[in-house]
Amino acid sequence: MPPDAPSANFSARWAALKNIPPFLSMVWRASPGLTMAMVALRLARALMPVAMLWVGKLIIDRVVALSASGGPDTLAGWWDSGLAHPLIGLVLLELALAVAQDILGRLVSYTDALLQEKLVIDISIRLMDHAAGLDLASFEDASFQDRLDRARRQTMGRIPLLNQIMQQLQDVVTVLSFAVGLLVYNPWLVVLLALALIPSLFGEMHFNARTYALNHARAADRRERDYLRMIAATAETAKEVKIFGLSPWLRDRYLTLARRFYVENRAIQRRQLSVMALLTALGTLAYYGAFLWIVARTLTGQLSIGDLTFLSGSFLRLRGLLEGLLSSFSSMAGQAMFLDDLFDFFTATPAIASPTEPLPIPQPIVQGFRFEDVGFRYPGREDWAVRGMTLDLRAGETVALVGENGAGKTTIVKLLARLYDPDEGRITLDGRDLRDYDLDQLRATVGVIFQDFVRYAVTAAENIAIGRIEARDDRPRIVSSAERALADQVIAKLPQGYDQMVGKRFARGLDLSGGEWQKLAIARAYMRDAQLLVLDEPTAALDARAEFEVFQRFRDLTQGRTALLISHRFSSVRMADRIIVLEGGRVQDQGSHEELVARPGRYAELFELQAQGYR
Repeated sequence: MPPDAPSANFSARWAALKNIPPFLSMVWRASPGLTMAMVALRLARALMPVAMLWVGKLIIDRVVALSASGGPDTLAGWWDSGLAHPLIGLVLLELALAVAQDILGRLVSYTDALLQEKLVIDISIRLMDHAAGLDLASFEDASFQDRLDRARRQTMGRIPLLNQIMQQLQDVVTVLSFAVGLLVYNPWLVVLLALALIPSLFGEMHFNARTYALNHARAADRRERDYLRMIAATAETAKEVKIFGLSPWLRDRYLTLARRFYVENRAIQRRQLSVMALLTALGTLAYYGAFLWIVARTLTGQLSIGDLTFLSGSFLRLRGLLEGLLSSFSSMAGQAMFLDDLFDFFTATPAIASPTEPLPIPQPIVQGFRFEDVGFRYPGREDWAVRGMTLDLRAGETVALVGENGAGKTTIVKLLARLYDPDEGRITLDGRDLRDYDLDQLRATVGVIFQDFVRYAVTAAENIAIGRIEARDDRPRIVSSAERALADQVIAKLPQGYDQMVGKRFARGLDLSGGEWQKLAIARAYMRDAQLLVLDEPTAALDARAEFEVFQRFRDLTQGRTALLISHRFSSVRMADRIIVLEGGRVQDQGSHEELVARPGRYAELFELQAQGYR
């Protein structure tokens, strides 16, 4: 077992029960009304078994007494004499209890289903909200992805725990009611029963803990297994899987992980089978020992036939209830250990946040953004993404960033939007550190379309509205944004226009070409209507002419705004007011296209290399 796997000792399992109160608090928050109804219904149902068994005892004793009294020979005679009236009353009472028990059972199932669905919704929303507030660095960390994966599984996986807790509450009340009856006759019956079942409790808790520890240690391998299963049969990967013949390799790699999980599970289940069979046999011996005592007391006349029925029925029910209760308690402790994964995720806090008293974003921006000797390296990396970076993005200026892959272009964009904070130096907006401003306002001020933009399986209009989602009902604004990005030509070809579902994930969706998707993504930037607009190589799927048209239009439509363009095509970036050349995470040169081409340097060299491809 990996060194970071959770402890499987008894104290750790017992300590996991601390998760039950906060879990019940989540249940209450999901629906106070349904929670109270559930508790009331289960308490009422809990008293039904002992009530019905006691009424059954009274019926049997009454029948025996009437039979021994030598009464009438016919049913009519019994009815006319009035001797059978109390007996009939008892039978009708038992019938009423049986009907009530059935109705309560259905009401419990109905309330259970509603409450569980409410709980799933509440936990899911809470998880989504919490994840939205965490840093980008968290999502790019593999260990955090394991935590997130385990937390997501608890959203649905711990729902049975709610039913277990409620069922245990019901069973405890039923056990107490039966125990009172047994204690009246002989306290040792309860003691013998409890002692026989304690070993089963420890056995169940032990194997539940072993299963949890194994599942916890598997988080990374399980994500890999699920990833292999996904990429082996998805629309996004189907072409390469077929062309490169990847199916056997993916299948075999998946099968290796799946078989290892199977062997590990089988080993635990075999051990559990042998140990629990022995412990269960002890409980069976205890039950029949107590049953012989009840039979002997009845034969000697110390107990009536009704008492025999009640005690044997009570003991049998009590044994089953206690066995189930102890097993359920053990299982609940195991389930509670899994809740650690959910609550552990909720303890994660972002490092990037708004200050206590944030400054409002300037309206409009007057000076612009400035990098002052900025250094940054991604978490877990030794090399610097940018180092000693000093540059200006002046208000109202269109700036282009050029450089080879790894030069730091996208990193600059992430730092501008405070997806990351610098490790060295600072970034200012109108002379004030970005960390002094409200984080949400800052990100609303920056409209970014990354090269790896998301293709959302929603309508065309919603894909554009994502740029300013609170304006999703503003159709004129969506249409205007599409026209400015030349996406209106794409939407005009769709059968349902702006209301057409796009993407192949759902049956009603129509897929788009790479260039068509990119025009929708660029429309998001216009939809955002931000003071700083950034296009981070979002036109890679467009041909040279189409990219030139998009960038030319972008420049015309961003007059008076600060704009940042990133592209590998020098024919497009030459339209910028100023071009900044990056190399190795530093500013290597800057100036207009004409200035940079006129002097020896990296820009002129790269421009000449690219130009040769068109000669």
